[in-house]
Amino acid sequence: MRAPFTLALALVVGGAAALAAQEKPRPKVTDSCLDCHTVLEHPAAQKYAEDIHYARGLTCAACHGGDPTAEDMSEAMSSSRGYRGVPKRSEIPQLCARCHSDAAFMRAYNLSLRTDQLAQYWTSVHGRRLGQGDTRVAVCIDCHSVHDIRPSTSPLSSVYPPNIPQTCGRCHADVARMKPYKIPTDQLADYQASVHYQKLTGGDLSSPTCATCHGNHGAAPPGVASVERVCGTCHVFQEQLFDQSPHKQPWEGLGFAACSTCHSNHRIEATGDFLVGTGDRAFCVTCHTEGDNGWTVAKQMHDKLTELDAALVQASGLLARAERAGVEVSQGRLRETGAREKLIKARVDVHAFNARRVEETVGEGMKITAEVQAAGNEALAELAFRRKGLGLSLLAIGFVVLSLWLLIRHLERPQNQAPKA
Repeated sequence: MRAPFTLALALVVGGAAALAAQEKPRPKVTDSCLDCHTVLEHPAAQKYAEDIHYARGLTCAACHGGDPTAEDMSEAMSSSRGYRGVPKRSEIPQLCARCHSDAAFMRAYNLSLRTDQLAQYWTSVHGRRLGQGDTRVAVCIDCHSVHDIRPSTSPLSSVYPPNIPQTCGRCHADVARMKPYKIPTDQLADYQASVHYQKLTGGDLSSPTCATCHGNHGAAPPGVASVERVCGTCHVFQEQLFDQSPHKQPWEGLGFAACSTCHSNHRIEATGDFLVGTGDRAFCVTCHTEGDNGWTVAKQMHDKLTELDAALVQASGLLARAERAGVEVSQGRLRETGAREKLIKARVDVHAFNARRVEETVGEGMKITAEVQAAGNEALAELAFRRKGLGLSLLAIGFVVLSLWLLIRHLERPQNQAPKA
């Protein structure tokens, strides 16, 4: 128990040390604005102590203008010294971009941070509507917060991947706020019921969030024609196979979205073999009826997938039985991995809607599964041999022990004395 704990402790301490080494110490700067508002216990001043800009030495004047070196309030907040006060919502993107669009300036703080966020923002629905005078749309502070902005890598950041759905949902799940735009407000609830959200909250930070599909600064809902390309960013092979499928052109003509027609968009559930075929939960029966070509192909693909899956479960069970008994089955497990890869590939091949293609992949998987089955039977045969040998050995040992016991009893028995004359 101590070894895992020691390792975990070392990782935590090491990670903290690495983070501390990367963080530059806050430069010593004069900021009379922050000093005064801290004394007054202003909430903004209290939050700013945790802000990334504060950590990098930027004063209140960086956003609000004024002279942070002046002790007198009237001088510090004088318009002659650039004081602008609280910026209007319509001014915020341009205000943030004074630094964040300046590559030379940003290089001194974060080499990896992009400087095209403002240009992207103006192409988004949010940016275009703001340019038309709609100040209800999202601007920088709605997503990143105001005085307590943290790096996107911080779990406390509003744009840390697991926090993004709730950040977007503050507006997009608000019925009253979305009513003027006639936008549905069930996206957050649907997403939280999806396999993507389950993976994200389970620790997989690469799982898609709102920004993965819709963009972040250049946020714009993908059109019907682009949904496949959005999904294909991660699901590359599925996209390529669908492009070769008989559904490609008919669906385009009917205006069907490639991926979301079957998988939905926000409420994407975990997949399974039951989704293809002719069962009640299969997507295929939505359009195809019994007797048509699509129905037949769907049934053939489902039957092949279940055939390989069942054979693999049986073969894996043999290996598991032998493994639990202590028989070495690493080679069998290696072959099992190869068979599972074929099953996964066959499930991906479904997106080509080609029964022969699925059948070929399943056939390859069945050959490997037969080897796994043979390895399992061999391991169990070895186990039976061991048990038989052990049984014979125990009988022999028992016979020897019994013989020794009888001999000892015989030797310990009193000898009959000879009769006296």
